[in-house]
Amino acid sequence: MSLLKSLAAASLLVMAAFPATGVEDPPMGFFVTSVGPGNGGDLGGLEGADAWCSRLASDAGAPARTWRAYLSTQEEGKRGISARERIGTGPWYNALGELIASDLDELHLNPNIVARTALDENGNRVKGRGDSPNEHDILTGTMSDGTAYFPSVTEDKTCRNWTSSTEGSATVGHHDRHGGGNTSWNAAHDSRGCSPDNLKSTGGNGYFYCFAAD
Repeated sequence: MSLLKSLAAASLLVMAAFPATGVEDPPMGFFVTSVGPGNGGDLGGLEGADAWCSRLASDAGAPARTWRAYLSTQEEGKRGISARERIGTGPWYNALGELIASDLDELHLNPNIVARTALDENGNRVKGRGDSPNEHDILTGTMSDGTAYFPSVTEDKTCRNWTSSTEGSATVGHHDRHGGGNTSWNAAHDSRGCSPDNLKSTGGNGYFYCFAAD
């Protein structure tokens, strides 16, 4: 048997042993921002935060999708916009194709969000507890079920609806599910303020979650 025939036969054996499935990794539908806009809790409101998600996803070479920041708002006298109502219905996968949650219920009851899976748009790990610096505080402004705060909550939880880099405060989650005995990914505690330095002082850097809503 000639060398070419031998190689062809070997190739057929390999293809038979490892048949092509034709299945590609699911597209990215979730990430932690690798960098914030740079003005603390002032994200340019929800519109600015959504645009930032889209920009980072595009820069990372992700397919075009409708990106939404996982952020809630507050309004006087009524319920604000809830983060869970902005992000579609799932499923959502990280940049490496790992399932984060199949739907909204799983996302808010038992998501696959830990330091290993809560990656940025480039598939890189985000610094958390034990790293220097710790940057596990992720801006959300939401309660643990993903809904906006009740109107009876008068203290600021959203950095003036994501327009303040000075006064106010914001609820944050821990993407690594560690720190202070609180394992909540979206409602661990409130920040000390809304400036870049305030956010860093409690273990953050102005990052937030982005989800594909389509």
